[in-house]
Amino acid sequence: MELTRQIDAYCERLDPGYWAEPVNAVTNLAFIIAALVMGRRTRGNMMAQALCVVLFAIGVGSYLFHTHAQVWSALADVIPIGVFILLYLFAINRDGWGLRGWRAFGLTALFIPYAGLTVPVFDQIPGLGSSAGYAPVPLLILIYAALLYRRAPKLARGMAVGAVILIVSLTFRTIDAPLCAAFPLGTHFAWHLLNGFMLGWMIAVYHAHRLGNSADAR
Repeated sequence: MELTRQIDAYCERLDPGYWAEPVNAVTNLAFIIAALVMGRRTRGNMMAQALCVVLFAIGVGSYLFHTHAQVWSALADVIPIGVFILLYLFAINRDGWGLRGWRAFGLTALFIPYAGLTVPVFDQIPGLGSSAGYAPVPLLILIYAALLYRRAPKLARGMAVGAVILIVSLTFRTIDAPLCAAFPLGTHFAWHLLNGFMLGWMIAVYHAHRLGNSADAR
């Protein structure tokens, strides 16, 4: 793997310079701000705090990718996203479904074959492009929301709202290239802004569920 190979994937980038994507780079502050805000609001909830740390790393990794635009920075971008997905699924499996130990880990690990089966299907949808790699995520969130609705309706509704926000966010990510000629700035920055809000929202939804369970246990 050539870690320093240049990547030109977004409308805003016109050259290999560090500040070739200033808007895409700066809008990663959405992840950082969401992580800091939720980090303060979720004190005492170790899992939510861990999610905030990973969310902060998503902002840093994405910033590195949109400034350096090389293979190594692409990895710094996508790896924290994958970690966040798995950690959040584990949190919901443990605290939403009430699973413990290897059951929670096992159900979380099923995301890997799930993604392996669904990404090729979404990849067949015309125009979806690289967003096919993310498309299984809102679908899975909606599946979880539907299945959890009777057990934890507030959690389920919150997750469903997050899924809708993610679908809108993915739409902006997908139309970045097709609209490039008409809108040279591109629309990828909206993916950052909406995703920063969405991931912060998902942490808030999970934290509220934990607080609710703690209150019920008293």
